[in-house]
Amino acid sequence: MGRLLTRGMVSGLIAAVFAFLVAYLVGEGPVGSAIDLESAASAAAGIPAEPDQVSRTVQSTLGLAVAVAIYGAAIGGLFAIAYAFALGRLGRLSERATALVVAAGGFLTVFLLPFLKYPANPPAVGSAETIGRRTGLYLLMMLISVLAGIGAAILARQLEPRLGSWNGTIAAIVIAGLVVLGAAWVMPNINEVGREFPAATLWSFRMASIEIQFVLWSVLGIAFSALTARAAAPRRVRAARRPAEPEPAAG
Repeated sequence: MGRLLTRGMVSGLIAAVFAFLVAYLVGEGPVGSAIDLESAASAAAGIPAEPDQVSRTVQSTLGLAVAVAIYGAAIGGLFAIAYAFALGRLGRLSERATALVVAAGGFLTVFLLPFLKYPANPPAVGSAETIGRRTGLYLLMMLISVLAGIGAAILARQLEPRLGSWNGTIAAIVIAGLVVLGAAWVMPNINEVGREFPAATLWSFRMASIEIQFVLWSVLGIAFSALTARAAAPRRVRAARRPAEPEPAAG
């Protein structure tokens, strides 16, 4: 398990490099525009600007790189645990295919489904007084989504003897989707985006958030599957070279 965690964290760091590039090239533009809007609104209201503890240049380069690296390593470790749970429980999928399926499921349950209910907002959007409530609701939605994904994997195995592998998987996904949709319908909505905030900036920021996460999970799955195949190659070679046991002599 220690080697698996190390492999996951290394894969997460590799994915973080690509995610940082996307965040810097695609995400920093909308963030900068939102910060400029916030500064302009504060100046118009006569609120003096507070001095930055860290310059914007450092925030968008070194600070962003460190944050993405820590996030990638943490997600990689959790990914390795999820992979260990899923290995051998997803039908006849190989080790590499299992890693890719877990990556796709992680992107869907950890990020995309909660994001559709509570999408990310750029700076200057949202009240500081409600940040705790908003964060709690987002984490609750994420927990429901992850548990629904795990339940779908378990339910698909249980339905396989009666419905077959394909039909059982489809039925499990539909049931899990209904659970997530029901939770999203029951949970309260949050909309703190003012009418004066430019729709184009908001759209660009949210699309950048999706692109960053998509690249992170995609590279994570690919890197982990490649490292897994490389680690398994010596075992396959030894198994192929192992002499076959002699058959018992006929009586």
